[in-house]
Amino acid sequence: MAEEQEKQVSGTNENEQEAQFGLQKIYVKDISFEIPHSPMVFQEEWEPTVNMDIANTASKVADDIYEAVLSVTLTVTSAEKTMYLIEAQQAGIFHIAGLPNDAINKMLATTCPNIIFPFVRELISDMVMRGGFPQLLLAPVNFDALYAQKAEQEAAQQDKATTH
Repeated sequence: MAEEQEKQVSGTNENEQEAQFGLQKIYVKDISFEIPHSPMVFQEEWEPTVNMDIANTASKVADDIYEAVLSVTLTVTSAEKTMYLIEAQQAGIFHIAGLPNDAINKMLATTCPNIIFPFVRELISDMVMRGGFPQLLLAPVNFDALYAQKAEQEAAQQDKATTH
């Protein structure tokens, strides 16, 4: 009886597979922190300029299991001298089932990085402070907007390729 009530509440029947999403693990995949001009950088006055590059990738690990990786490269300079450089890859393993491939791809490009980002932000902030520098908090990233922008660029490239 409880099963029947569950099916009625979710609106599914036995022929339909219910969409599933779950986080299985978050972990640091790779990390590098460099202070190329130490210890002199700590003696200089500096006005930092922060350059951040961010990318996300995903791969299928097993049936309905995916790894999403958020890669962040952070270069902080002052007077055109690199003060420090951080390269971090924060990853997560996700269970995603019952969705069409395009919906899975969108989740891997938007939902998964949104979950991973606070972890990489904390990792970078901690590394910067342990490196002897003032705390650095990364601004939030809108992965939905990045995904939409990439889709528009791909569509424009396809239109350009078909018209030539």
